[in-house]
Amino acid sequence: MGDEVVLGVDAGGTHTCCLVVGLDGRVRGHGRAGGANQRSSADPAAAFVDAVAATLHEAGPVRVTGAVFGVAGAGAAGLARAEETVQRAWSALGLPGRPEVGDDIGVAFAAGTAEASGAVLIAGTGAVAAAVRDGRIERRCDGCGWLLGDEGSAVWIGIAGLRAALAALDGRGCDTVLTERLPAALGVPVGDQQALIGAAYAVAPAELGALAPPVCAAAEDGDKAAAEIVADAAARLLQSLAAVVAEPVRPPLVLSGAVLREGPVAERVHEALLERYGVRPVVAAPGEYGAAALALRRAGRPARLHEELLDQARAG
Repeated sequence: MGDEVVLGVDAGGTHTCCLVVGLDGRVRGHGRAGGANQRSSADPAAAFVDAVAATLHEAGPVRVTGAVFGVAGAGAAGLARAEETVQRAWSALGLPGRPEVGDDIGVAFAAGTAEASGAVLIAGTGAVAAAVRDGRIERRCDGCGWLLGDEGSAVWIGIAGLRAALAALDGRGCDTVLTERLPAALGVPVGDQQALIGAAYAVAPAELGALAPPVCAAAEDGDKAAAEIVADAAARLLQSLAAVVAEPVRPPLVLSGAVLREGPVAERVHEALLERYGVRPVVAAPGEYGAAALALRRAGRPARLHEELLDQARAG
């Protein structure tokens, strides 16, 4: 039958990652597939199946006794749909029981700390800030999705970059290297506004987050329009955090997501947190480690295994 294991799954707009961990805290397998955000990804159920199947294949003969799925877009407005999608994938894989499904906020917080209370600021494909108390989300700000919010996220930065490039091309905005770099990133001719518009609308919304790195690189190279976008992104993320935390801010304060892992937005946010609150944030491990740690806790395993799992992630 194999050893007893738990699964941790972190599903974002562009990728879904799965971790298999034994009840002793040892990692047995790691897999990855496409995005599974219910609002912006093409086929969430297929992504869940692919990620879990790949991870279990790597793990070898094991017996799954529990799982936690952290799914972007699975707040109260999207939870029922996310639960149905996960259960459909779970049944297709022939796995026993019912996995626990929630949004990606608690998973991101658990990927940064084994503490039960604190705050988390996430900026990856989407963006959200939350206060956590006793393992539950006490208050949240933003996380409204690419159409209505996610301010400061990779998708938000990408869209802002496109707007700046289009404004420069038709004479509304200032000159910017984004008129060259973003068409190149989307594979269309430089200077062709209509081709740029067509390429932007042709991709899934979550994929527009891939334009954030060239916008951030342009900012670091001194481009005025890009620098303004980066500064605005950092300011909006800090505003979201300020809406959910009371001063004095008490650690742990967890930062999660690619935008806050490195680059000019991350630098601005780190500096502001230290200057404004006197707090050095903790950068989270990948979300699947947080999900697996929560699954271990649900299985009655001690808190030290949570801490040891995060240590494994950081060492790797």
